[in-house]
Amino acid sequence: FGSSLGPLLAAVIIAPYGKGNVAWFVLAALLAIVVLAQISRWYSAQHRMNKGKPKATIINPLPRNKVVLAVSILLILIFSKYFYMASISSYYTFYLMQKFGLSIQNAQLHLFAFLFAVAAGTVIGGPVGDKIGRKYVIWGSILGVAPFTLILPYASLHWTGVLTVIIGFILASAFSAILVYAQELLPGRIGMVSGLFFGFAFGMGGLGAAVLGLIADHTSIELVYKICAFLPLLGMLTIFLPDNRHKD
Repeated sequence: FGSSLGPLLAAVIIAPYGKGNVAWFVLAALLAIVVLAQISRWYSAQHRMNKGKPKATIINPLPRNKVVLAVSILLILIFSKYFYMASISSYYTFYLMQKFGLSIQNAQLHLFAFLFAVAAGTVIGGPVGDKIGRKYVIWGSILGVAPFTLILPYASLHWTGVLTVIIGFILASAFSAILVYAQELLPGRIGMVSGLFFGFAFGMGGLGAAVLGLIADHTSIELVYKICAFLPLLGMLTIFLPDNRHKD
């Protein structure tokens, strides 16, 4: 939720009062450092307590080739998700200003609504996946968002705001389901899986922003959204994921 506050603070504080007020946000960063220090001490204590306990042997029920195929599909889904997310988080403000003539403050408020929906979707996606199965959440959150992304480039200002909130919420719910699903495919390798998927996600986000920016420079931002609208269709690859409902 913290990242969603950036555009809101930019619209409410920085735009009307100037960049000098950014210095006040350092207080929030200092508070976060104190909180994280306490959490790290608690985690270290827990780790020391569990260090001497014997670890259970975990056997992967799936053959290696199926695991490799499933992880590859999950990475493709991460690619489609974060490439599309990059198009919104990086260029949504400019899109609204260029197409609808919004002021930078109003455009930042729209971006805040999108990022807040992303944060909410990420939180809710986990419990929903526990209840109905992670594969169904992946189906719904990646492929299910396609109709909204295809409509978005042709929507009015009002419906653009509504659609981006829906897209952000649904699309973000996939990440927690994908991450836990991958951890179930590779039991006992939580650190490796988390590092792989978080690193790939952030990498795709950065690469997507650069590639889409290059396309926008040579064409237009509107064309970027028309191209990215088809990315969620890669969610059809979910059909090839092995069913693990017995673990949910």
